[in-house]
Amino acid sequence: MSEKMMENNKVSVIGEIVSGFTFSHEVFGEGFYMVELAVNRLSEQVDVIPLMISERLLDVDRNYEGCTVEAIGQFRSYNRHEGAKNRLVLSVFVREINFLEEFTDYTKTNQIFLDGYICKEPVYRKTPLGREIADLLLAVNRPYGKSDYIPCISWGRNARYASGFQVGVRVRVWGRVQSREYTKKLSDIECEKRVAYEVSVSKLECVE
Repeated sequence: MSEKMMENNKVSVIGEIVSGFTFSHEVFGEGFYMVELAVNRLSEQVDVIPLMISERLLDVDRNYEGCTVEAIGQFRSYNRHEGAKNRLVLSVFVREINFLEEFTDYTKTNQIFLDGYICKEPVYRKTPLGREIADLLLAVNRPYGKSDYIPCISWGRNARYASGFQVGVRVRVWGRVQSREYTKKLSDIECEKRVAYEVSVSKLECVE
């Protein structure tokens, strides 16, 4: 895999493992497993981020709950079929994992860089308190003709700037991966709590 292709999607998260491993899928005899990582924000909130890890990287039969780790890799997406609909599922695909004895610099717990293309018209809005928000969907190329589709959310001046992006424009984004709970209405009487994952943008630029 070309290193140049890898440079357009880089993520590093540091946190505490808060779940056991669950089997995800197998590729050419290599098993991939999901595990959840609790990552502290400076605001004392916590993002719980799903990691996808190969059984060749870690002994998935062991219990690592409570361990502090640094996971480095890419933010990946795939479409999961749910009945007649597709649902975008996001996780950090881990290429390297390091166990940490202790960690104090919480400014570096959650960092992501993406270089991709706007693949959907940005959605610009204001909250009831007047805060500006723009939702973006970024297509980030992967080798072998694949792409990851990453939802990004920007605020304030960044949101105003992003609201003018045309579909197809190349954009670079710096920020952090965040989790957000929301309620999905399934019918008139049925609702379901779900978790969405997205990139909270701290900096972005249009690449001419």
